Parts: sequence; structure tokens; C-alpha cells
Amino acid sequence: MASNQENDERAATSVKVAECIVAAVIIALGVLVMVDSLRLGNRWVSDGPQAGYFPFYIGVILCISGAVNALRALRDPYVRTFVTRGQGKLVLLVLVPLVGYVALIALLGIYVASTIYIALFMIWLGKYGWAKTAAVSLGVSLAFFLMFEVWFKVPLIKGPLETALGLN
Repeated sequence: MASNQENDERAATSVKVAECIVAAVIIALGVLVMVDSLRLGNRWVSDGPQAGYFPFYIGVILCISGAVNALRALRDPYVRTFVTRGQGKLVLLVLVPLVGYVALIALLGIYVASTIYIALFMIWLGKYGWAKTAAVSLGVSLAFFLMFEVWFKVPLIKGPLETALGLN
């Protein structure tokens, strides 16, 4: 049976697989751009190009680029590690809470969600005490509120707390 350290050092995926996944995403984006360009019109008409003319060819370039990258990755004879299991776990330690943060923004607004997110990371990963965590998480959110809402006059997503305080 392999130890935890040996298991963490095993490859989670190879460079070839990662490059093929990225190439597939680029091709999918290119197809999406091309399909929407067809909806807008991608021809050159008597008074010039339609709205989708240039985006259509950007989509074509994306598809060609993705296909070239996929072919290069598939022809690469070397097997290299893209990420180990231990590295993947570290990425997930940040990615999973980030997904929760984005969901909280829709429910609670950006300021409350940001306060919770900063506090979570300070306590969980940084091992900071409650007083310092409260000061920093509330201070950062307050600073961003003042910067965006008061000084720049750029309204961001509000939640029920801001509505209750009349800041909506």
C-alpha cells in the first residue's frame, strides 16, 4: 500500500490530457462564436459587413488554433506530469470555496459574501484569531464598499443585509 506522500506525488493528469481539454474548450468557444455570428449575419453585403462578419472569422481562427494544439498534444511522444494529486488537492482547497463564494454573492450580495470568504480563509488556512479575522474581513469589505459605491458610484450586487440597511 502506498503512503500518503507517495500517493500525493502520483500524477493526477498528464500535460497531453490537459492540453487536449484546453484545445476542446477553445474549439467549443470558436463554434459558439461562429454559430452566434450566423444568427447575426456573417456576410459582406452592399453596405459593408454584417454584425457577425468579423466575429465569425475569429471563431474560425479559434477552431483552427484549438485543432492545431490538440494535434500537437496528441503527437507529443513524451508523457509529462501536468499536476500531481497533492498539487490538485491544493488547487481544490481554493477552488471549492471559490465556487461557494460565487454562489453566496447571488444570495447575500458581494460585500457580505466577501466578508465571509475572507474570514473563512483567514481562520481555516491562515489560522488567524477571531479579532484579526473580523477586523480584516470587515475592513476590506467596508473599503471596497466605500471605493465602489461611494467614490466611484459603481453599484455592485447587493443582498438582503444592504437592503435592510437602506443601501440598495
